[in-house]
Amino acid sequence: MADGGPRRVRVIGVGPGDPDQVTVEAVSAMRSVAFFVVSDKSPRGGMPDPLVAARGRLLDRHLDVEPVVVRIEDPARERRPERTGTEQEYAAVVEAWHEARSLAYESALTSHPGDAGFLVWGDPAFYDSTIRVLERVAARGRVALEVDVVPGISSLQLLAARHRIVLHEVGQPLHVTSARRLSEAVDGGQDNIVVMLNRTIELDGLEDWVIWWGANLGTASEELVAGRVGDVLPLVDAARGRARDAAGWVMDIYLLRRPEARS
Repeated sequence: MADGGPRRVRVIGVGPGDPDQVTVEAVSAMRSVAFFVVSDKSPRGGMPDPLVAARGRLLDRHLDVEPVVVRIEDPARERRPERTGTEQEYAAVVEAWHEARSLAYESALTSHPGDAGFLVWGDPAFYDSTIRVLERVAARGRVALEVDVVPGISSLQLLAARHRIVLHEVGQPLHVTSARRLSEAVDGGQDNIVVMLNRTIELDGLEDWVIWWGANLGTASEELVAGRVGDVLPLVDAARGRARDAAGWVMDIYLLRRPEARS
């Protein structure tokens, strides 16, 4: 970075968890930056954040030198259902969280010289806030940023590969949504629905649908379940528990297909 020029920030998709699924482009980007900004959730719970350790293992695998990692305390986010039940309440909570994160990012960027890297699980374009938060930093105007984005393999892609399926029927659309809006997708007539951001798995009324589910994909704690929802939902619940116990966290994703949509 030249004196007075913008700070270069690289948002790097690193895949769902398997170091072998990090692209050559992502490795090159990781090797090009001076330091990495990593959000750390451990100060709130007292236990080490397992995702920080996972990023450390990934860096150790792909870098030839000891990485400089700048940890920031991830701002607390309101998650109680009674405070986030409506779309307006949820939007307000996310707005406050993004603003707090942007201030933490700005502090890290202005306190350390050189190009910065942000390691994003999966692909930065799918249900991740990093790009939006960096846009807030740039809009505030206290630091000029030059941001580029390196795509990564997403859990959506790996889910399909693990189950050896195509995510939609011939010529049909695919709907990707969050667990909060699953019922809206079903009521809207969507037949092939990928669901992300699951605090719980609640599929009441969908017992005859088919599910392809996976958790902690690409890691040692990976779990997979597939079948008719009414038959395999207890297996999904048990597998979620195993994944959480093994890794200290669970990230899961699933495809739902309406029964009459099957070929």
